[in-house]
Amino acid sequence: MVALNEITKDINLVKGEHAVLLIHGLSGTPLEMQYVARMLYKAGYTVRAPHFSGYGYGERPATKKWQEWHKEVVAHFDDMKRQYKTVSVCGLCIGAVLALNLAAEKKDEVAGLSLLATTLYFDGWSIPWYRFLLPLGYYTPFRYFYSYREREPYGLKNEQLRAWIAREMTEKSTSAAGSARIPMSGIFETDKLIGEVKRNIPKATAPALIIHSIEDDTATVRSADFVEKHIGSRKVRKIFLDDCYHMVTMDNQKDLVAEETVRFFNEVIAGEAQSSSSVEFDTVRVA
Repeated sequence: MVALNEITKDINLVKGEHAVLLIHGLSGTPLEMQYVARMLYKAGYTVRAPHFSGYGYGERPATKKWQEWHKEVVAHFDDMKRQYKTVSVCGLCIGAVLALNLAAEKKDEVAGLSLLATTLYFDGWSIPWYRFLLPLGYYTPFRYFYSYREREPYGLKNEQLRAWIAREMTEKSTSAAGSARIPMSGIFETDKLIGEVKRNIPKATAPALIIHSIEDDTATVRSADFVEKHIGSRKVRKIFLDDCYHMVTMDNQKDLVAEETVRFFNEVIAGEAQSSSSVEFDTVRVA
């Protein structure tokens, strides 16, 4: 079995005065964000990708309440704000939902947002039909022994990477793409977090980059469209990808995801996001 501390090790890359906080997905690990982290660091940013306990992968951890997830994100953000000139936030999947929740609270303190495969609806083509029933099971003894098992295609269109992830999950119960199983308690807390964010997303005013795959197997573009329509940001750029599934930070177009994130954050810290008093929405484009 792979050592837990190897999977859950934080990524801390110190460089410039502008920083980025990266938030991995539910039952995931900082490794999901590793490529984007390296590209941001190469571009001159200080980068932090923590492992969030009770939310990320662990050895049967007691899942924390979503409020505790949020509190830990806020603690990292506040710590970075004390040290660096600006702090932007980039999240994947439910990490993007946590980024939105942070932005709704911190508003203009967040320099910019990169929202990757934001998941406000579990309506992708690989989600089992009974997914919508799972929250009901939380109120029964079913919650003590059920966990949702990740399955093909593991959010990956790249067949070689998918095969490697499948082996890792079979042999070690986890991989760079996260845990092989998501506990029902995590699913329950996620649904409550999503409800909170849907209500409060107009309070999020930081410039926002939305990147989503048109073939996302977990969440269709409905989630990206919801963010674009309801977020309070005056600068929003939405990019649809055409050659990957849900794990956009690892799949075929990870280079583009990193490049667009760097480009957007560069614009933000250069002051371009505040250069116009009018609302700016970039044309939706397929990469």
